[in-house]
Amino acid sequence: MTGDQIEISVIIVVAAALFIWGRWRYDLVAFTALIAAVLTGVVDSMAAFSGFGHPAVITVLAVLVISRGLFNSGVVDVIARTVVRASASPFLHVTVLAGVAAFLSAFMNNVAALALLMPVALQSCAKVDRAPALVLMPLSFGSILGGLATLIGTPPNIIIASYRAENLGASFGMFDFTPVGGVVAVIGVLFVALIGWRLLPKDVRSRNVPADLIAIENYVTEASVGEGSKAIDQPIHELDDTLEEHDTRIIGLIRQGRRILSAARREHVREGDVLMLEASPEGIAAAVADLKLELVGDKGQAAELLTGADAVMVEAVVQPRSRIEGHTPSSLSLGRQHDINLLAVSRQGRPHRGRLRSFRLEAGDVLLLQGESEDIHTALNRLGCLPLTMREVSIGKRRMILPALGLFVAAVAAAAMGYVAITIAFSVVMIAMVLLRMVSLRELYDAVDWPVLVLLGAMIPVGGALESTETTALVANGILSLAGDLSPLILLGLVLVVTMTLSDIMNNAATAIVMAPIAVGIASALGAHADPFLMAVAIGASCAFLTPIGHQNNTLIMGPGGYRFGDYWRMGLPLEILIVVVAVPLIAVVWPLGI
Repeated sequence: MTGDQIEISVIIVVAAALFIWGRWRYDLVAFTALIAAVLTGVVDSMAAFSGFGHPAVITVLAVLVISRGLFNSGVVDVIARTVVRASASPFLHVTVLAGVAAFLSAFMNNVAALALLMPVALQSCAKVDRAPALVLMPLSFGSILGGLATLIGTPPNIIIASYRAENLGASFGMFDFTPVGGVVAVIGVLFVALIGWRLLPKDVRSRNVPADLIAIENYVTEASVGEGSKAIDQPIHELDDTLEEHDTRIIGLIRQGRRILSAARREHVREGDVLMLEASPEGIAAAVADLKLELVGDKGQAAELLTGADAVMVEAVVQPRSRIEGHTPSSLSLGRQHDINLLAVSRQGRPHRGRLRSFRLEAGDVLLLQGESEDIHTALNRLGCLPLTMREVSIGKRRMILPALGLFVAAVAAAAMGYVAITIAFSVVMIAMVLLRMVSLRELYDAVDWPVLVLLGAMIPVGGALESTETTALVANGILSLAGDLSPLILLGLVLVVTMTLSDIMNNAATAIVMAPIAVGIASALGAHADPFLMAVAIGASCAFLTPIGHQNNTLIMGPGGYRFGDYWRMGLPLEILIVVVAVPLIAVVWPLGI
């Protein structure tokens, strides 16, 4: 090995280890790897940031914004609401949910498709008294599978198409992925509908996570302020310090029949007020005794008292890389900065009954939040939380359904027929959606998954260094020497399995960037066509079903579904085996090896 080959190999191995470790954000890891490659000289300093202007990066950005436009216009809402009517049996329920998710994910960002359908899934489960765990994992897997079917369905497909354009002279077209990816998606959806959900543990399939979480009567109650109470004339924000030692919070007050919620912290307590306290039963008892309050009313009415014309309770799941991930409620100052109250937290389906102030939030946690209806959804967007309740499409947006759909279909058709590059076609649609106010300027920036773009922009030059230093040829020859006399078809399957395994433990875009040149190197050494090996990488990079960390969608369903880490492989392992069995011969037929 040359010095450059050793340096780039060390950088890739260290970056992969950090991706798997997960302690550092993957965009930081990728950017650090890029800078390390520049400092060692394996990436030219003049080309260090060329990846940020790469067509794959721009295409991913445009797809994310267009997905928000389709979401806002109500195009996919109309489709999604049919799911509620198809929940008579578990098979039909799972089939429709996973099928609709797969269809939507073929043409929009799969995280956006899940964000749209997860509230629908939860509501439909509540109507038929069915455990959400039974449908949420098939829903997530369906949204991932659907991305296999088209060029824009998932970032790995965009990366593979761009790699082919740069190195083999022509990109894959919009529907070149469909003969293999579409078939794999259909078979995968049928598997999760017929067999997959039955493989989950019985206790998980029977757990009603949303109902358990919303049962807040155990720790929300009222206490009246009578004559002689220590709370009289005290500002509520100062009482919070007194109540903290009892792990109790004042989340609102009732004065002369009027509820004061988010603004309560600016009020001084008066005699006759009713304080709304949140705590464990022991904490409430201690707080009432300390402040000389009197418990009143029926605790079973707590949920009703927290909702009304001017206030709502909303369940929301913490998204990966959101602003609140890794923080505690006390450090976030939700009440002062966002005018919302955190009432409860659930992790992996188990409500947290301890101290909320010091509870460190993680991706996948389900939060029960309360606040004024006009403020809470804005706060959720700022915090990076995904609401788990169905939203209504406003009348003002309904008129945008046909224009949004028309713009999108026109762009897909123009790209598919070769009139214009997909990057340009989707950039035009993105601009049109902003000008037509389908996507506001604020939503334009909120819709973009910036860490993914940083990862792509940083890793593309690093991936290019693998080829320029001929490290990919070295790795490919090493694999072939170890493989011995194995047939090219088995080697194709090996590329698929290795890519799939990496995608289960690290970001799928990074997996595609690293594996694409290695796959082409193996094809070149065999004297085979590169296309089937690139297709194997595209399929494998998007099939992350073994863990909740392999794909963002798997993380998002963990809390609402009440899944444990080990539940994923029960459905995911047989699904991945099935995909390998189906995809390898199918790739060889559709994209002949040519040996």
